[in-house]
Amino acid sequence: MPRAVKALYAVLVTVLLAAPAPAPAVTAPAGNAEPAPHGRSAAALPPDRDPTGIPAPTTTPAPPAPRIPGVRGLDIGVPAYVWANDAMLTDLTTTGPAASVVVLNPGNGDSPFEAPWRARADALRRGTTAAGGKTKVLGYVHTDHGNRAAAAVKASVDNYLRTPDGRLHVDGVFFDVVSRDCGPGNAIRDHYAELRRHVEDTMRAIDPAAAPLVVNNPGTAIADCYLEPGRRTADVFVTYEDTYAAYTGGGWLGGNVFDPLTGYRAGTELDPSGTAFWHLVHDVPDAGAMRTTLRTAFDRGAGYAYATSAAMPNPWNTGPAWKYGAQTAYAATLG
Repeated sequence: MPRAVKALYAVLVTVLLAAPAPAPAVTAPAGNAEPAPHGRSAAALPPDRDPTGIPAPTTTPAPPAPRIPGVRGLDIGVPAYVWANDAMLTDLTTTGPAASVVVLNPGNGDSPFEAPWRARADALRRGTTAAGGKTKVLGYVHTDHGNRAAAAVKASVDNYLRTPDGRLHVDGVFFDVVSRDCGPGNAIRDHYAELRRHVEDTMRAIDPAAAPLVVNNPGTAIADCYLEPGRRTADVFVTYEDTYAAYTGGGWLGGNVFDPLTGYRAGTELDPSGTAFWHLVHDVPDAGAMRTTLRTAFDRGAGYAYATSAAMPNPWNTGPAWKYGAQTAYAATLG
């Protein structure tokens, strides 16, 4: 063997002998190893699991950003005319972003507001809306176009407010079947103003920090006397309740308020906060039409809206074909 080749061979042997030995395989103690499922290697486990099988921690999503003050938006308000344990209310309790308002209806307001109802109301009120607030829960009370005696209406109101534990479990009252007319000498308007005062006085007597929310539902444009400063009968008025076909066709009368002499108008001059009007639309054919409904409601001056695929005779006793979250999330983009 030539001398140069011998020298090179000696160098290679020296290098190989100096190299560290491979590290021995580490075997997990008996009973701690988890085989990869169905023959997959640990590297092939789904990303939400580590090789030990323990779910990886998830990142808590950031809370919704509150709406910029002064910027008008659209909130979702849902009439839920079902029993306290119904799937519709279960879905509303767990959806995110949460609805801004949910109306509870135990027997048109005349069935006792018992513990299951109060528990459901408390659970709903923990929901966080897209604007960063909490869901407000209202108790349903019927008024028969102003013909139901004030004492009977107030008794229904007290059914929600005067609870055995002395605490408020709702944020206000949803007065339904409301007259849209002022009445002789504004007598009907004043009847509803008295009912609003009863809600506010009762709630603040129980909790001085309460911020009562009162809704009137005539289901159509309301006479502007109901929004007269100092005599206003509600914080929010449902000024549309009908089908999608009517809403997008000829069923919209041209405004949220009206005057017997001058006709219909948007009513924005009576609604500086942009939250006074609420549109309820049923028989909405699909999710695309739902988005059209919400966009139209916003353009027509509504601060609250709700679109459902459910139909008469009671479109408010079941949820829409799409998820509530699809509706609350889209509404949050308007504004």
